[in-house]
Amino acid sequence: MATQKMKITITIATLAVCAVVLAGAWWMWLRHEPLPEGLIQANGRIEGDHYTVAGKMPGKIVAIMAREGDTVVSEQVLAQLDDAQIRAKVEQAKQQVVATEAQCQAATAAEQQSRRDKDRLSQLYARGSAAKRETERTHSAWTIAHSQLNAAEAQCEAAKAMLLEVQSVLADLTIRAPADGTITTRIADKGEVVAAGSPLFDIVNLDSLYLKVYIPEKAIGKVRLGLPARVYTDAFPDKPYPATVRYIASQAEFTPKEVQTPDERVKLVYAVKLYFDENPEHRLTPGLPADAVIRWQEDVAWANPRW
Repeated sequence: MATQKMKITITIATLAVCAVVLAGAWWMWLRHEPLPEGLIQANGRIEGDHYTVAGKMPGKIVAIMAREGDTVVSEQVLAQLDDAQIRAKVEQAKQQVVATEAQCQAATAAEQQSRRDKDRLSQLYARGSAAKRETERTHSAWTIAHSQLNAAEAQCEAAKAMLLEVQSVLADLTIRAPADGTITTRIADKGEVVAAGSPLFDIVNLDSLYLKVYIPEKAIGKVRLGLPARVYTDAFPDKPYPATVRYIASQAEFTPKEVQTPDERVKLVYAVKLYFDENPEHRLTPGLPADAVIRWQEDVAWANPRW
């Protein structure tokens, strides 16, 4: 009985070893079996066009209207800096505009009256009905009134320019989204005092993502703009995402270390961007590693990447 049990145990162990060996052999075959001619495999990380949101003016953040993961549209308000002092300056500038416009109106009326007096006396003097001294006086009065009008108009324009300037500063204290997208990073929080130009948010358009891959120098001649591709991710291995070649670098570079194994880094490669045709439910996000298969011959059937 003991001998029979031992034989069964040995048989099971042998079968298990054979299964492991066969599985390993199959995996190695699949891993090293090249893709059919007409397909190119590459890998990289998903990226997107990022927009760093920063304020033009320094100030204290008094409100945050957006968080990580929020979908925003262009010009949407994301944050508000303290604007109490600037609002006071805006009111002062408005009052100054009102005052200078009143002065300008008064100077205009005075100049017009002086012009009429000058013209009337000039006509009378030409007919010999007015004295030269009186005519010269009205001309001098008009000259002064005209100069005063010019000065009043200049003051009015300066006041309006000042109002526009402080209104611009006021607008800059309201932080808005520069483009449509999704907030991936919020760097500052309410109550913080930030310097001019300090980044506050990072926005990426999840509907315009691409996989940046690197094609070996010997294969780059087969790649051209508009070629179709399929992208596979670890997060969704059974869901290939269609993509299109939209960018091919004009200069070669050494393979970035984060993409390939060390022995591959000495090879010259070309950066290629595969833009996704769609990103349903925004399941794809920047930073995800992915493998891609690019088809450069139309009659070749698609095949999965060889991992």
